[in-house]
Amino acid sequence: MKVRIGDGATGEEAEAIARSLARHLGTDVDVYVGDDSDAAANAEPPADAFPLDDDLGPTEREEQLRDEIADILDGGPQKYKDRLPEQGKLFVRDRLDLWFPDGLRFEDGKFAQFDSWHGESPKVEEADPNNRLPADGLITGAANFEGRDLHFMANDFTVKAGSMARHGVEKFLRMQQRALKTGKPVLYLMDSSGGRIDQQTGFFANREGIGKYYYNHSMLSGYVPQICVLYGPCIAGAAYTPVFADFTIMVEGMSAMAIASPRMVKMVTGEEISMQELGGAHMHAEESGSADLIARDEEHARELVSKLITYLPNKAHEKPPKSEPKPPRFPPDGIDELIPESPNRPYDVHDLIERVVDAESVFELKADYGPEIVTAFARIDGRPVGIVANQPIERSGAIFPDAAEKAAEFIWTCDAYEIPLLYLCDTPGFMAGSQVEKDAILEKGKKFIYATSSATVPKQTVLVRKAYGAGIYAMGGPAYDPESVIALPSGEIGIMGPEAAINAVYANKLAAIEDPEERKEREQELREEYRQDIDAHRMASEVVIDEIVAPSDLREELKNRFEFYASVEKSLPDKKHGTIL
Repeated sequence: MKVRIGDGATGEEAEAIARSLARHLGTDVDVYVGDDSDAAANAEPPADAFPLDDDLGPTEREEQLRDEIADILDGGPQKYKDRLPEQGKLFVRDRLDLWFPDGLRFEDGKFAQFDSWHGESPKVEEADPNNRLPADGLITGAANFEGRDLHFMANDFTVKAGSMARHGVEKFLRMQQRALKTGKPVLYLMDSSGGRIDQQTGFFANREGIGKYYYNHSMLSGYVPQICVLYGPCIAGAAYTPVFADFTIMVEGMSAMAIASPRMVKMVTGEEISMQELGGAHMHAEESGSADLIARDEEHARELVSKLITYLPNKAHEKPPKSEPKPPRFPPDGIDELIPESPNRPYDVHDLIERVVDAESVFELKADYGPEIVTAFARIDGRPVGIVANQPIERSGAIFPDAAEKAAEFIWTCDAYEIPLLYLCDTPGFMAGSQVEKDAILEKGKKFIYATSSATVPKQTVLVRKAYGAGIYAMGGPAYDPESVIALPSGEIGIMGPEAAINAVYANKLAAIEDPEERKEREQELREEYRQDIDAHRMASEVVIDEIVAPSDLREELKNRFEFYASVEKSLPDKKHGTIL
């Protein structure tokens, strides 16, 4: 430390000042007199400046605080903790230990509702064991998960069945609002029966009440990844957090979500139904599409999220993390033999995907919902991509309403988090019929096409085999601004398939041919002529598509194209937003 004193000071005075400051401040001191460039005196702090025999330590006040904290960490009434094992679930503090084995970065609001169950002069031994509200039943804070900092919340089911009340709601809202500031992911560990009805005046309709959850979810949507894991029956307001999240994982046989409980459903409609039938994991995974993944147990849920997060950036406008490249699980040389020559013969598109992407990198979402389309994260040469692939073993790969909706939401999510898109097109188009019209094929198909049209991430489209009707529009066809449209030699683009086309155009002429053999022969000739008009060579000749690729080279071709276009910039028209949801 440098100190400058007045011109009139003597050397002895400078030394005295240096010694005094060094002892008082505990640092080296140089004293300069007037404008001199050389120090007139120097001093180091004496060895006894900081005595080593300091015997200060925690007092009874700190010990009492630690006792209070330990009591809070013990959760709700013991009788509710005792029931958790038979429900197959962990106590919330043990759950946090599972998720964050190195401990929390910090916790906020641990003392919420403290006075209400400890009295005005809180002492742990005076706490009422039957009316415990530690942390108001909701834990919030920050932690490091698999090398990533994130915000988290977790319901304590031992506190009034994880229900939400005023102070817990306030903690939840603060956590969300801080995520908007930090740009870090949010993890919701949900196990809540909904709002505490007997306390609703404190949080239900308030400007900063439970309704603000979903406003904040909407603001966070597409800004930071929101991942929700369900551990129990989440009812009413609690059921909205999982459906607002980007990704929802339900634990089999344990978790459920519904707008109302079975008891309320019976009262309103007379219907008797179990919680699992009403809103269990399999129902939401197969019928509503609200569940992205089903976990076998709590450990498996964590494992799924640990894989999922590797494909995601921390926030919007950041690139997703790359990994070390791996060769594919199966060699690309087998692609040509895998794809049948007949457009109507089935094959499993998973087998194609495994010959294109890095081994052990496929992470499929909503596998049991709208299975005619596969939506999955994967990696090509270590680079994350989102795959939208028609599935020929499911109803010939025709696009049904559920599949269209699933694909649209997946594309929208990939676009929000800068994950490039790979379309593997092999579809006869959107399904026709009275039932699919009732199921809103036009509305949901519109959303699929809209998502493809509006996505600004790099897009690569592969014509694997058939691309008929408006299916090619939704699947990233030439008119939808993909960086490339490449085809395998089996690729075809047409208004409809050969059989339907021949029937539509030549039905009367064919019917006029009396000889069945001659009619069959003429029909085959017309079918072949039609296929020549729609095959990949004609499309490449007309420069409708960019290239025909040897199937064995498909992985390398995609690797090069995704790498080349990684920094592509696209823009949308200057508008507030579209009107298609």
